[in-house]
Amino acid sequence: MKQVNRPYFHESISQIIVKKDKLEISNWTETMELMNNELQYLISLEKRLLGNPAVNQSLLAIQRDNQLRLGTLYRYERTMINAIECDTTECDAYYLNTHEKNRDSYMDHIKTYTKIKTILLSKILERYQR
Repeated sequence: MKQVNRPYFHESISQIIVKKDKLEISNWTETMELMNNELQYLISLEKRLLGNPAVNQSLLAIQRDNQLRLGTLYRYERTMINAIECDTTECDAYYLNTHEKNRDSYMDHIKTYTKIKTILLSKILERYQR
């Protein structure tokens, strides 16, 4: 994960918040890119060790969802340039609400991914338990 430099005293609160939000988005996308790599291994493991169509479909669905959400986050990250230029409360509220929606979506995605990964690993252990 990337680290941010401490804010300088000459920066406004808005500038500091935008920097924090951009760092957070960067961390989300980095995590989701790592998930993409991990999903390739999990899909391969499922095919080789289980051959369970339901689990395979769940893995493929979360992989597609991960790609779509990554695209959404990359587009959102590009719009953050406009957040710096906000000069009204409505504009600030829009970016705050959008960021919170993206955070909630990211957290839900992580939970779903973790559940599917846990199901896969438990089924593999179940099958190959001695």
